Amino acid sequence: MKVLLIKDVKSLGKAGEIKDVKDGYGKNFLIGKGYAKAATADVLSNYAATKKAEAKAEAEEIAKLNELKDQLEALEVKISKKLGNTGHLFGAVTKDEIAKVFQSEHDIEIDKRSIEIKNVIKISGKHEIGIKLGHGIHAQLHVEVVGE
Repeated sequence: MKVLLIKDVKSLGKAGEIKDVKDGYGKNFLIGKGYAKAATADVLSNYAATKKAEAKAEAEEIAKLNELKDQLEALEVKISKKLGNTGHLFGAVTKDEIAKVFQSEHDIEIDKRSIEIKNVIKISGKHEIGIKLGHGIHAQLHVEVVGE
């Protein structure tokens, strides 16, 4: 009996593979537990169409993320913080503050967990930060911290 694996099966194979198994194992265990479907022509064509649609959606998402990356890298972001007597900031510029500036000034919603700050920003001036957008796409931004 030929089956199309829907989920990974430890001793058999990975999802998407077509395997030849014994009838009882295929019907009772794999199909019965939802790990596989019988490999008929209809099931195989539906699976191929689903995979093609998923690949198309992923390609569209990657294109949108690349467009967002270009948009983000073109922006200039300024953050105002209070300065102490030594010229250093009171506290540090946080990821949350950076995300709020993007939301309020540029109407771009960025998750604060995706912001990467290499060195803690405790002095005024220009700093580089990174943003993980997903699918291995990273944007490098220039943030200028201005003292009040």
